[in-house]
Formats: sequence, C-alpha cells, structure tokens
Amino acid sequence: MHNSPTPSRRRMLQLLGGVPLLPLAAAGCASGRPGPDAAPAAPQGRGPVRSVRFEGMAAPTLADPAAMATTRVASALVATLADGSQRRHALQYDTFFITGALVPDGAGGQVVAGGCFDIHNRPITDPSNPGRRQFFSDAPDGMSLLQLPRANVPGVRGHTLFAVVQFEYTTRDAAGASMYGQLPSPIAVLTLDQDPATGRLRLVKYANVDTSAVHGLWTTCGASLSPWNTHLASEEYEPDAAFGDESLAAFSRHLYGDPARANPYHYGHLPEVTVLPDGTGRIAKHYCLGRISHELVQVMPDERTVLMGDDATNAGAFMFIADRPRDLCAGTLYVGRWHQTSASGPGAATLSWIRLGHASSAEIRALVDGGIRAADIMDVSKADPADASFTKIPFAGGFHWVRVKPGMEKAAAFLETHRFAALAGGSLGFTKWEGTTVNARDKVAYVAMSRIEASMLDGSGGVKVEGPYSGAVYAQNLRGGQRDHRGAPIASDWVPVDMAAVPALVAEDFGGGKLRRQDALGNFAHPDKLSMPDNLKFNEALRTLFIGEDSSTHVNSFLWAYEVDTGRLSRLLSCPAGAESTGLHAVDAVNGFTYVMSNFQHPGDWESPLHDKVRPVLDPLIRARYRDRNGAAVGYLTAAPAAHAPG
Repeated sequence: MHNSPTPSRRRMLQLLGGVPLLPLAAAGCASGRPGPDAAPAAPQGRGPVRSVRFEGMAAPTLADPAAMATTRVASALVATLADGSQRRHALQYDTFFITGALVPDGAGGQVVAGGCFDIHNRPITDPSNPGRRQFFSDAPDGMSLLQLPRANVPGVRGHTLFAVVQFEYTTRDAAGASMYGQLPSPIAVLTLDQDPATGRLRLVKYANVDTSAVHGLWTTCGASLSPWNTHLASEEYEPDAAFGDESLAAFSRHLYGDPARANPYHYGHLPEVTVLPDGTGRIAKHYCLGRISHELVQVMPDERTVLMGDDATNAGAFMFIADRPRDLCAGTLYVGRWHQTSASGPGAATLSWIRLGHASSAEIRALVDGGIRAADIMDVSKADPADASFTKIPFAGGFHWVRVKPGMEKAAAFLETHRFAALAGGSLGFTKWEGTTVNARDKVAYVAMSRIEASMLDGSGGVKVEGPYSGAVYAQNLRGGQRDHRGAPIASDWVPVDMAAVPALVAEDFGGGKLRRQDALGNFAHPDKLSMPDNLKFNEALRTLFIGEDSSTHVNSFLWAYEVDTGRLSRLLSCPAGAESTGLHAVDAVNGFTYVMSNFQHPGDWESPLHDKVRPVLDPLIRARYRDRNGAAVGYLTAAPAAHAPG
C-alpha cells in the first residue's frame, strides 16, 4: 500500500497561476544557522505570484576565507506579482543538523545523526577512537520531502512533514584512515514541524530505518520522490561478483561481524522507502531494475517508466517499464543504443532501445537467496581466451570476454546487467552518468554527465565525443510510439529518442586534456559555468532546473538554477571547499511553499593540485566548523522577508 500521491502533472501546471514561494527564514539569520521564528513581512503588491526569477551570486574567493569554508548563500529570488510589482527575497540556508550531532529520537532520547548500524541495528563503533564513538557518515546524499494525510508524531505544533535522508558512506575513521565503502549506508526518516505562517521547518524526530530485511544498503547516492510518495534510493558501484570487490569483505565484517557473509548480488539494486504516519520507515529492495551503478532515478508521469543514471565507466542508458503503475515489483528492462549525429564537444545522438528481458523482483531475489554465483551465470575472462564462443565487451574502463551459460539469459540480464547489456549491443560508452530528472510539460528529460572522459572519448562503447572533461547536462526528448530492436512496441509515451547537451550547461575547462591550466584560485574550469554536474531536479512551478556539482575542477562546488524558458543560469549556493553538493530535491506546493532541499558531503576533502592554493587557509576553518572534517550538513534553502525589487 502506497502513501497518497503528490500533486498530479495537471495540478502542478495549475500552480503556475500562483507560484508558491520558498519558506521564509528568520530575519537576520546567518547562513547555515537557524534563528528564532519570525513572521513574514506583509506583501505590498496585489494578486498571486505570477513568475519568479533568480539572481545569482559571485563565487567566493580568498578575499573572504570564511565564505569559502562554509555554505555561502548571497543569491536572491525575485517574484513578480499579478499587478506587475516585484518583491526581492534574499536567499539563505538553514540546517537540520551537522552529521555526528545528537538529535531527538522522538521518544525523549537522542540519536547520532548519520550514525551507522549493523544488521542487528546496533551502533557500529570506531576502534580507532579512544571512546569508541559510533561511526557516523560525513556524506549525506539523496533526500525526499513528503507529507502524509494522517501523520501522527508527538511534538509537532504546525504541519507535519517528513524527509527521508540517505547517507552514502563514511570517508575516514577518527584516526584518518579511509573507510570508504566499508560501512553499510544508513538511511533515516526526519519528522519536521512546518510553521504554517513562514514555512520554516524544525526537526522533531530522527528515526533510523531498519535495513536488515534487505541485507543492509551499499553506497546509497542520489534519490528521488516517486509519484506515489515513496523515497526511491540507490546503490551505486555494485560489487563485482565475478572477480570480487576490495570493500565487500570489510563491509560484511562491519555489517554481519563476518567478512565472508555478504553476497555481492544483494547489492546494486533500487531500494524504496515507505514513510509511516508515526515517522518511521519501511524499506524494500527491487531486484528487477537491473544491477547497475544506480544513481538518481526518475519515474515519469505515467508512473511506470523509470529512467536511471548509471555512475560508472562504460556506463549505459537504462530504462525500466513497470507492468503496473506505482509498482516497481515487475517489469521490462531496456538498454539504449547511441546513434551518434555529432562528435563535436559533448556530442549528440538519436537513441534506440534494446530489450534485455522481463522479470519480477521476487524471482530475481529468489535466485540470489538460493546462492547463485557469477560462474553459474556466465564465463568471464579478463584476457582473450582465443575462443570464438566468447564475445569481447567494454567493461569498467577495460575489456572482458564473456559467454552466457545456456538458459541463464534472465539471470545475466538482471544480475550481470553491465556485461549482458554490452553483449546485447547496448552502447556502454558513457562515464559518470549521474542524476536524471524530467520536465513533464515539455516532455524533456535532463541527464547529468559529470565527467566526459575515458570511454566517452575512446569509442570503446560506441560513444566517441570531444569533451569537456568537466561534463555537461544533456536533454532527451521523450516520445511514445517507439519500438525496440526487434520491432516490438515499447509500452510507454516517455521514451528518450535523442540526446544532446544544453549549450548553457556545458562546462568550460581551462585548456585541453586532463592536465589543464588553473586560475589564480586553483580552478581548472571556469567558475561562472557549471562543472561536473551531479544532482539534478526540475521544478515544474518555477520552470527551473536545479543542478548540484560534484566538482574536482572547481575549488568550491556550487548549486545552480537554470531557468529553462529564459536560459538564465544563476549560482545559488557555494558549498564548503572540498565538499560536494548533494541531497537536491525541489518540491512544489507543500502547504503553500516550494522547497529546495540541499545537503553537502565531505567538506575539506582536499585534492591536489586543485586545492593547493586554498588549503593552508581553509583547512583550519573547515576543521573547526565541521567536526574536524567529519561532519556535513543536511538542510534547505529559505528566503528572507520581501523587499522591493528595482522595477
């Protein structure tokens, strides 16, 4: 049983007659530091909000080191009212918590925000710390904001809202040793108290979701809110079942207490969290959407078609069409084929689709629970076996030779998806395919390609373009009436038929190749253009595409707003140096307010030579503010009370 759905596409388009605004922050609230509640200033124009636009901010520099070492917001939203008058709202940033903080558990106690738990829901402690503190994540990522019709959580004074937040990994232990990929990913439900007058949110309860029934979670990255009001998570960088994965034994030891217990085929799937009225969550894991490096997925308005990011080298364009609306438990999996029409810059192509197979989640999970191994599904070699029954395929930046065992095509399609998709003729030539989102009115999907390198340049997977290294956002036109590679109809009106970069959303590197010129601050890419786009969310009412960076060519990663009707690109927010912009979620009409949720992860994650010029100044500032670089923020954008805007 699913929660009540969010507004339909028709309802979203109706909202354009009166665009809801961002929640109002307390007057004088410092960036990242919520103050006391404040009532909004009374609007002096007449009629509803007709349209909005954003005013961007300059990138911070060492002229103000503190601005580079925190979440910096110096942007604004300008609202035009029905009578033509304008009001300007300065934007700010409010946090729910910095990970590692003690937050309310809703039962009179406290819990560690972002804390990690084993299969028995016991805290996992850090042996390198003298007090054996609980491990907690410095990498909050995907987040969804939603409401339920019969929510019942004590302590809420206004409207009850919920946010589901997932935590990708923990960067290091207390001694500084790498912990990447070695701990199960936590996921939590936040109960939020929405002020009816201002829209501001207050954390009332933090509830860790019990993931033991789905064998824990592996590297949860981007996320989205489904049309039926559930949180669609992700498990990226699926462990290699054929040749093993370095992190899996450590992950298994922390999760189960046994380094040999975890089964690689239990990971790399799509988790779905259903929030319950008491502020807790229930989780399921879908095994039929392909075992790939799942990034942010997007369900189309038909509530059946799912477009998926694949954050890998030699990644593919994957699409899943569910048998029934609002139910991802069974359906058909497809991989795209790139028919290149331009090799210039980030390139362009038309797309066709190869059917990989149909399955239910239950039947694929039964194979995994039954102990199926990679060797039962296919023969895989890293060297040419000089045997014509093997096929050479691109895989993870190199090549493998594969042969599917007789009768194992379905298992191969859904458990060895990357290898099987390449074998089937899919274009496994993308790199760092990150977030996907949809502009429903125009039937356009947007795709973040974080880096254009490796397989996108060498043609190994059927894609051969020029760059830039720092990536681009592509647009895909969506159409019905399509057929797969065998001529069978594809049962969706939301099938991508082409793919080309949005000109305003292409990065500009300083110089060519991987060794590029730096500016005075250390940037390898132009700071006034996006670099390494990652999170993507389109807001229907604002007609705005929000883009969060995970940049290793900008000294600070930024959050951008791209207004699709005007082509205006505005920088809204700057993350602490070394951090990645994550948790992006833009949702309309939550009791009259629009929310742009935004997190960051791993502040002070220094890269050389990118941060060499700023690190000596910024490192002590970031350590002092963010728990010695071990804490990161979960929060959202707010707006200051209105002021007159110039006519």
